Amino acid sequence: MGKKVSLPFIYLIGMALVVIGFCCPMFSGFLGSANGFKFINFDNSGFVTIGALLIFAGAIAGIVACFVKQLSGLKLIFALCVLAGAIVLIIGFTTNGGIYKAIGKNIIKHATIGFYLVVVGIVAGVAGAVMNK
Repeated sequence: MGKKVSLPFIYLIGMALVVIGFCCPMFSGFLGSANGFKFINFDNSGFVTIGALLIFAGAIAGIVACFVKQLSGLKLIFALCVLAGAIVLIIGFTTNGGIYKAIGKNIIKHATIGFYLVVVGIVAGVAGAVMNK
């Protein structure tokens, strides 16, 4: 008989959706569209950079935790890291000046497929981590 594989599929799909959504265009406007990597700016790092890094690093670490047995207990922490990154990113949008202020004002109006994939991924990741599925 084969070895039974017990991957947390809901959690894994959620974290994968976050990574895919981060790479897709998240916001669109008259100046073009921006994926998650455009928010990472080490020259002028602030809430937006910290939030984007938390989202991407937490999702990648969550995917790795699905395949490494020693990290399986940290899945909820990685999912909450992604959630905290999203909250910090939205706070950065509403408090920083410039183009971020314009996005933060009408965040749903300027949102594209990447934003929605990240939101669905966060919900699925946290739900999968809590339910251990």
